Amino acid sequence: MTDDPGAEAYRLRAVRDGDAAAVLEAFRSAPDMARQGEVSDLGSARGYVTWLQAEGRRGYAVTCADRLVGVVGVTVDEANRIGWVFYWMHAEHRGRRVMGRAVATVCDRLLADGLERFELGHRVDNPASGGVARAAGFLPEGRERGKFLIDGERVDVLTYGRLRSDPASRHAPLEVQVQPDVAGIHSLL
Repeated sequence: MTDDPGAEAYRLRAVRDGDAAAVLEAFRSAPDMARQGEVSDLGSARGYVTWLQAEGRRGYAVTCADRLVGVVGVTVDEANRIGWVFYWMHAEHRGRRVMGRAVATVCDRLLADGLERFELGHRVDNPASGGVARAAGFLPEGRERGKFLIDGERVDVLTYGRLRSDPASRHAPLEVQVQPDVAGIHSLL
């Protein structure tokens, strides 16, 4: 990346139908993105955007200059008031401490809206993802031994949780772009 936009340039908004090209670009930015889903062309990127917008799921775009460069996703279990959190960032935008703030912002808002617990997990060979979890206020909860099969080898997963009663993240939240919903009411996320 030639120009560093700085952490203040990033915002959050809902994932939009028009984000498919940016999703495809992000998936092509690094080999490890293949673990985030099957996106290989514009059609599959559109399918991924639709998947992020499905009932029971919340997809939030991390943007720079209003272009999607990352995603914070939450699969919501309304009956138990919990959410499974996942996130990814275009390779050129990693390492700026933005994703921890993005995850914290999303979780803080959803906890205020009635969810009571979040869960997430990451491979032990991906310590950066653990850094994001801890920055967003998640606490370590355990280790799932041999959970994933990657390149013929079993890989452990570290699990984290965040409860409504846990301390909030100490990091400044990302600015959230307010958008009108279908009824014309402004939605925060």
